[in-house]
Amino acid sequence: MSSPTASSASRRTVLRGAALAGVAGLGASACSGGAGAKGPAVPTAPVDLGAAGEVPVGGARLYREQRLIVAQPVEGQYKAFSAVCTHAGCVVDKIEDGKVNCPCHGSKFDAQTGKVLQGPAGAPLPSVPVKADGGKLVAGPDA
Repeated sequence: MSSPTASSASRRTVLRGAALAGVAGLGASACSGGAGAKGPAVPTAPVDLGAAGEVPVGGARLYREQRLIVAQPVEGQYKAFSAVCTHAGCVVDKIEDGKVNCPCHGSKFDAQTGKVLQGPAGAPLPSVPVKADGGKLVAGPDA
C-alpha cells in the first residue's frame, strides 16, 4: 500500500499536469482554432455563397462562416481563396483597402490574388474554384 505522502504527490502532479495542458490548449485555440478555423482550409464540397452581386466589382467579400474570400477583379470574373491564414490557421476577420487581415498575428494578404503582403505568413492563401451560376456564386470542388 502506498503512503499518504506518495499518493498526495501523485495526485498533485496529475492535477498540475492537467491544468498546464488546459492552459496550453487555450493558447493553441487562440491561434489555430479560436478564431473559427475547423476542418480543412478549403471546401471539400461545393458551397453556395448566395448572390454574385454581393461581391463588388474591383473588390472582394469575406464569407467568414464559409471561410472563403471572393474577389471580382473585373465584372463577371470571380476568384476565390481560403480565408484561413497560412501562418497559424486563424480565420481572417476583415478586408480593408484591398487587404485581407488576420487578427491573430497581423498577416495581410492581397484580396485579389491571395498573395502575402505582410508576414508572419509565408505562403499565399490557397485558391478555391468558384463560378457564377444563375446569378449565384458556388465555390469548392466542381465549381
